[in-house]
Amino acid sequence: MALTCISFVFFMSSGPSRNGRGGGMANYGVIYGHEVTGEELNQAERDFDLYYLINYGEWPEKGRNVTEMQIDQQTYVNLMFAGKAKALGIAIPDTAILDAAAQMMRSPGLARAVGTPGQAATMDKFEQLLKQKGFTDADFQHSVKTQLIAEQLRIVMGLSGSLVTPQEAGSLYDRENQEVSAQAVFLSTSNFMGQVVVPPGAVGEFFTNNMAYYRVPDRLQVNYVWFNVTNFLADAKTEVMKTNFEQTVDGIYRQYGATEFKDEKTPEEAKAKIREIIIRKRAESDAVAKAADFRKILYAMDPVKPENLAAAAKQSGVTAHLSAPFAANGQPEEFANAPAVVKTAYALNGDSPFSDMIGGEDGVYLIGLANQLPSYVPSFADVRARVEQDYRSQSALALVEKAGTNVYVTASVQMAVGKTFAQSVVGLGYTPVILSPFSLSSASVPEADGRAPIGDLKQAAFTTTPGHVSRFTPTADGGFVMYVQRMEPVDAAKKAAALPGFVSQVRRSRENEAFNIWLNSEASRELRGIPAFQKNASSAAN
Repeated sequence: MALTCISFVFFMSSGPSRNGRGGGMANYGVIYGHEVTGEELNQAERDFDLYYLINYGEWPEKGRNVTEMQIDQQTYVNLMFAGKAKALGIAIPDTAILDAAAQMMRSPGLARAVGTPGQAATMDKFEQLLKQKGFTDADFQHSVKTQLIAEQLRIVMGLSGSLVTPQEAGSLYDRENQEVSAQAVFLSTSNFMGQVVVPPGAVGEFFTNNMAYYRVPDRLQVNYVWFNVTNFLADAKTEVMKTNFEQTVDGIYRQYGATEFKDEKTPEEAKAKIREIIIRKRAESDAVAKAADFRKILYAMDPVKPENLAAAAKQSGVTAHLSAPFAANGQPEEFANAPAVVKTAYALNGDSPFSDMIGGEDGVYLIGLANQLPSYVPSFADVRARVEQDYRSQSALALVEKAGTNVYVTASVQMAVGKTFAQSVVGLGYTPVILSPFSLSSASVPEADGRAPIGDLKQAAFTTTPGHVSRFTPTADGGFVMYVQRMEPVDAAKKAAALPGFVSQVRRSRENEAFNIWLNSEASRELRGIPAFQKNASSAAN
């Protein structure tokens, strides 16, 4: 829960450096009138490091899913939590800390971190891991206490959410689960393309009026080296087979087979999956080690220049590639498994032309700035085929909207004089589709799959009076008109069975909502005065 708090402190986008205590500044900010000391900030960072280790099985500086910015943000949020808990007199008993610590020792993440996957971490191995990083048992206890404080504040500040009555929850259940019976007429642009007429000069005029749309944005090319994890699988398998591999597999299966591998049909299939995961994790680790060796060679080259990446690749016996051009908001196919490459590439410059290691689903990348390509508008001749297709598609969409509006008007008029919806639309040449009953909580409507988004269907259905026809709703590929026949009664037996759990769910949701509102308000006031956040706070205010 503590980590998720980061997303609610909306104005923070950077924090103090974790090395050197905020760039050497002695002022670490004031929270609730208390001047934060370097010792308190250090302890708060250690709290987070241990929190992350226990939950994710690695130290945060190695984590792919957390940034330095987020770590610094959460550090200050936890300091704010501690200050608020002190003001409210919230105290965490030693027994609660011990109980929570014992539970954390059984964390799968911690088991991975100490090298005993599938088994609870032992205290001696955990202490060895702590000692390697300069942590103590006292640090662990303090981190546990910090997490318990955050949970207590969530309960206290979210208390209003627990006041939801069963009657109120029952009304919410009805609203989310009452189903509508409806019919619809779906119109597709593909059925109108043949009706589009292209007058002479229309396509050229369309291009002239929409030149900004066809502008090619600024783009980059990067040189990169890719340490493909599949290249390390064979050696990884050889190495893990030298260990007590099968005992490890059996241990993981005994502990997690029923939950994490429930989709596998037999125990042997589950164990095969576990073997695959372990080998791949070892291969990923080997890929990181190889990438680290390459980075060391690259960063040692002087002077720093873009050509160094290719030279380092040649020296290391690996292949350097030149990427296809890509824009800042694009996702090149060659980096589909490493989306962080694009963002990282656009942070490079002449003084800092190389990235650190970038993790991807298929391995590890290091990139270097190659070419910066400026924006330009292509000639009409170069994009004529695309422009003509766009013109035809837009014209077809206009015809669809006109036809859909005609369906709505005609059906509304004819139904007012006694005809059915089906009779009205069949007379126009359309066949109505009977939709399966659906509610606001439905994930899909089978008959509409590929024709209209579920959100658009719900919007039309629940804003149209039963017995009436909705206005035409455009979609990406056409649109639809819906006839809402009736609202079905809520199944009383299902409601009675589901309501206790639904009440708890609503209360928990309301508690979190109330806590998040408090957190936003408190953080925007207390953390704006911290020097590391002043620039970002003022930017958000503007």
